[in-house]
Amino acid sequence: MAGRQEERQRRLRPAIFLDRDGTINEQMGYINHLSRFHLLPGVGEAIRRLNEHDLPVVVVTNQSGLARGYFPESLLDAVHAEMHRLLALAGARLDGLYVCPHHPEAKDERYRLNCSCRKPKAGLLEQAARELGLDLARSYMVGDRWSDLRCGAAVGATSLLVLTGYGRGDLCYIGPGQAIQPAHVAEDLAAAVQWILERERRRTAQTM
Repeated sequence: MAGRQEERQRRLRPAIFLDRDGTINEQMGYINHLSRFHLLPGVGEAIRRLNEHDLPVVVVTNQSGLARGYFPESLLDAVHAEMHRLLALAGARLDGLYVCPHHPEAKDERYRLNCSCRKPKAGLLEQAARELGLDLARSYMVGDRWSDLRCGAAVGATSLLVLTGYGRGDLCYIGPGQAIQPAHVAEDLAAAVQWILERERRRTAQTM
């Protein structure tokens, strides 16, 4: 039994988990219209680099605007279709997309839930790991909020803070004194990806 578990663990892959708003696209508050969705500069190329290194890229995002009634599910689907389209234009793809639509004060009863998937809880990462065969302890969580860092830390992943979106403010006003600190602070997703790839190269070299 122990041997089979060890073999399965070796087959699991590390992944790059990405927050959406403020990390992939411009932070606009609630994206309540398709025209408000804009990829940040360099995001497509950064994700393509991860694709080229065979590192799974998984978006994990809280979307309480759905629960609060600020936009319908059809718009969320349209926004994500646009995200996939824009990434594809840059030769990039996502390996997974996981959404928490819940909020304890949701207008829609379907979403009024104190769930286990709303970041900083780790339910989205755990679901992705089960469905995609991922090694969470060897994975990375990249986001612009301290809640993203806490989410990554909850599963033993390496957490990075990007200074896009709310990142610069979180670093100044929320981060000091926090028990959980980022393994690295990057200017944007492209810089975060560069740091991750360099770390993975060092990790590979050490095991050869």
